[in-house]
Amino acid sequence: MPLAAWPRAKRKGPELTRDKLIEAAGHVFAERGYRDTTIREICRLAGANVAAVNYTFGDKMALYTEVLRQSVRAAQTAAMSAALDSSLTPEETIRGVIRARLMSLCKETRPDWHVRLVMHEFSHPTAAMGRVVDEGMRPIYDRVRKAVGKVIGLPADHETTRLSVNSIVGQILFYTFSWPVLSHLQPELKLTPKQLDRIADHIADFSLAYLKKVGHGKHHG
Repeated sequence: MPLAAWPRAKRKGPELTRDKLIEAAGHVFAERGYRDTTIREICRLAGANVAAVNYTFGDKMALYTEVLRQSVRAAQTAAMSAALDSSLTPEETIRGVIRARLMSLCKETRPDWHVRLVMHEFSHPTAAMGRVVDEGMRPIYDRVRKAVGKVIGLPADHETTRLSVNSIVGQILFYTFSWPVLSHLQPELKLTPKQLDRIADHIADFSLAYLKKVGHGKHHG
């Protein structure tokens, strides 16, 4: 759950300080990146003592890892959990994950700094990325690999399966990282929930058409 949505009344003392530090650090890290951010700046924004970061998290990297972890968790919506239901068909899983991921990009459901923070991490990776990928991203990636593999009739670790999954992920990320450029090329395009739903359908239809073609060729070629 995003920090802003947590019940404030239940957070007191150390817990409230921890939440304030994470929220403040998220904004600063997203603006400056890990290397150019100082603990002093984070604590000033959070209204906390400069020693609070070391006392609460251990060091700057531990705080950054937790902020990045919170950002990734914020994207794990109820829709994503539903998309990973083992009772769904492979096609339903692929469609559901695409839709859940795109919907999590909508500014109405995620603070803007979450996306900017991940963009910083992608362009200037730190040691935190490996931990966060294993915890929050790998389970979803592996589930989609299995679903794609079933559609095309290949093992989840086959090169064609992996390349197909990467192509699907790339289409989703395009709307995240290319939005500043895309908004100029297509100023009429607004990433509203309704529009994101249409984009999700397009990506799913586009991807499944290729996957089924590969599967058809494999079984009948």
